[in-house]
Amino acid sequence: MTAPSDIAARVRELRKQLNDHNYRYYVLDDPEIPDAEYDRLFRELQALEEKYPALVVADSPTRRVGAKPLKVFGEVRHAVPMLSLGNAFSDEEVRDFGRRIAEKLGLSEVDVDFTAEPKLDGLAISLLYEAGVLVSAATRGDGITGEDVTQNIRTIPCVPLRLRAEAQRPLPRVLEVRGEVYMPKAGFEALNERQRAAGEKPFANPRNAAAGSLRQLDPKVTASRPLAMFCYGIGQVQDGRLPDRHNAILSQLKDWGLRVCPEIRTVKGIDACLDYYREIGERRASLAYEIDGVVYKVDHIDQQETLGFVSRAPRWAVAHKFPAQEALTRLLAIDIQVGRTGAITPVARLEPVDVGGVTVTNATLHNQDEIARMDLHVGDHVGDTVVIYRAGDVIPKVGGVVLSRRPADAKPFVMPSHCPVCGSDIVRLEGQVIARCSGGLFCPAQRKEAIKHFASRRAMDIEGLGEKLVEQLVDRDLVHDPADLYTLRMEQLAALERVAQKSAENLLAALEKSKATSLGRFLFALGIREVGETTAQSLAQHFCDLQAIEEADLETLQSVPDVGPIVANSIYTFFRQAHNRQVIDKLIAAGIHWPKIVVKKPATLPLAGKVIVLTGTLQGLSRPEAKQRLQALGAKVTGSVSKNTDWVIAGEAAGAKLKKAREFNIEILDEAGLLNLLQ
Repeated sequence: MTAPSDIAARVRELRKQLNDHNYRYYVLDDPEIPDAEYDRLFRELQALEEKYPALVVADSPTRRVGAKPLKVFGEVRHAVPMLSLGNAFSDEEVRDFGRRIAEKLGLSEVDVDFTAEPKLDGLAISLLYEAGVLVSAATRGDGITGEDVTQNIRTIPCVPLRLRAEAQRPLPRVLEVRGEVYMPKAGFEALNERQRAAGEKPFANPRNAAAGSLRQLDPKVTASRPLAMFCYGIGQVQDGRLPDRHNAILSQLKDWGLRVCPEIRTVKGIDACLDYYREIGERRASLAYEIDGVVYKVDHIDQQETLGFVSRAPRWAVAHKFPAQEALTRLLAIDIQVGRTGAITPVARLEPVDVGGVTVTNATLHNQDEIARMDLHVGDHVGDTVVIYRAGDVIPKVGGVVLSRRPADAKPFVMPSHCPVCGSDIVRLEGQVIARCSGGLFCPAQRKEAIKHFASRRAMDIEGLGEKLVEQLVDRDLVHDPADLYTLRMEQLAALERVAQKSAENLLAALEKSKATSLGRFLFALGIREVGETTAQSLAQHFCDLQAIEEADLETLQSVPDVGPIVANSIYTFFRQAHNRQVIDKLIAAGIHWPKIVVKKPATLPLAGKVIVLTGTLQGLSRPEAKQRLQALGAKVTGSVSKNTDWVIAGEAAGAKLKKAREFNIEILDEAGLLNLLQ
C-alpha cells in the first residue's frame, strides 16, 4: 500500500523525534520527555510502519530486533587492526611510559598532554557507519579478524542506527567507531536474579555476562539483556576530517550521537595521570559499571603518529591496571550463620587470599541451592579450589570451582538439620530458597527481633518497650527470651541509659497491663513463621485453646480456614521445638492470660462467611479494634479488595481500596455503617 504524503512526512518526523530523544537520553543523560511519552511516539511509528510496510527503513528506531536467529557468526576482517594495549601494574611502570614518550617527542615530561579514561571491563567492538547509517559491527577477535555481531549490536538501545547529520562537522562517508560493550552493575544483578529464578546458572561477572549476551545466535536473547556501550576511539575514516586531538575526536563522536564515558579527562604530565588513577580508584565501587584500570593516551594525533607502534600495541597508550579482582584459593570449611530473623546462611571459610588488594578469608554462599549449583565439595582438611572475586570491589563471592584440583576425600556439602546456635530444627518451606531456624522464641541469634515483635503494638502492645531499649536489655544480658521481660525489676530498668525512674515505672505498668490479652494476639506475638494476625485469629477461633493448637497434627491444622500445607508445617514445627514450648510455659506462669473463648457454631455468628476490607482512618475506634470485633462476629477481614468482598469499610482519606471497591460495585460503608454492623 502506497502511503499518503502526509503519512510519510509523519513517519519521518517520528523517526527524527525518537532519534533526538535517544540522543538526549543515552548520550547527554538529559531526557526531555517522560518514558510514557517516548513509548507513545514509538508505538505510533510502529503502527504506521506496520500499516505501510513500504515506509520501513533499516535504521528506523523500531527495527532494532527482528532478524532471524543465526546458525553461526560470520567473519569480519578489520580494515585497520584492532590492537591491544600494553599494561602497567605500578606507578613506576607508568612513569617509565611517560619518560619514553617525552624522550621520543623531545618534550619535558610535564608538557605532554594525555587523555585519561576508565578501562571498561567489557568486550571491544567495532561499529562501521556508511553515510551515517550503521552497516556492520564486529568483535575484536584476534585484532585482524573478528565476528560479525551486527544484528545483536542493533538491539542495544544506546547504539545509534543512524548518526546525527545535523552536527556542526559533516559526517565522513565511512566512519569506523570503536568502543566497549558492557553490562551495568545493576543490570548484571537483575539478570542473575532472573537466571536463578529460572533455575539457570548465573553469570560469574559483568564482563562474562556482556560477552555471553552479545554472542547469542538469536538477537532476541541479546535484546533481553541489559547491555550498553561507550565509544573510545576510531578506526578507518574515508572522505571526512576529524579533529587533531583525541579528546576532541571523542567530543565529536558525542555530537554525532555516540555515547562517550563522562569520566574521560585531559591531563598534563604523568603525575596528573597518576592522580586520575587514584581518584577513579577511590570512586570505582560507586561507578555504575565495572572497570579494571585506567587508560592513558597521548592526546595530540600528530604526536601519536610520531610515536607509532611496537609489535601489536601503540607506543602512545598504556593500560594502568588495578590489582587483580579474581584469585584462586582453597575452601577450608562451610560454616552456618543464623540471621536475626532465623535465616540460615552458609559461609565459605577460605585459605587467606589477596583479591584486589584486600585479604579475603570468607565469602557468603547464599543458600543450599547456590552450593548445589556450584557443586561445592568439602574435605576432611581442605575442600575444593575455588575462584574468588570481589563483586563491586567490596563483597567477596565464590565464582566457581576448579574441578581438576578437587581432593580425593572431598564430598558434597550437606546442610545441617539443626540450628548450630540453639539446636532447633532447620526448616525450609516449600517454594522458598531460604532455610530458617524454627527456635524463634529461644534462639540467641534471633533474640532481639523476637522480643521486638512480641512487644509490638499489634502483638502484646507493651508501650514504651522500643527498639533501643530491647537492644540494651539483650546486650546487658537481662533478657534472654520474651518471658524474661516479666521478671524485670525497677532497679534494673533505672540503671539503663536514658531510662528515668518515671519511664521505668511506666514500662513495668505496661508489662503488667499486657498480661491481659487475647489468644489470637498471643499467637501472633509468638512470631511463628507465616502466621500473621488473620491466621492467628483463625487458629484461636477454631481451636479456642492453646494446648489444642500445640498438640494438633498437620491434618488437623489444615482444617483451619486459610491454613494450607506450608503454614501448617510452620506451626507444627514451631510447637515441636522444646525450647519454644518452655518459653510459652514461662509466659503463662508469668501471668499472661486471655478470656475463655466460647465455642459457637459458625452459622450462629451474625457475620459468618462475610468478607470485609477496612481502609482509611476511623475516628471512634482503631482499625485493629474494628478488625478484632468484626472477626469475633465471624467475619473474615482481609487486606485487599476482590470480587468476593462483601463490604468495604471506608474511613477518612481512603484511597486505592475505595476506588477498587467502586470498580467492583462492592457495597461501601462509612464508620456509622460499621457501628451499625457491629451492633
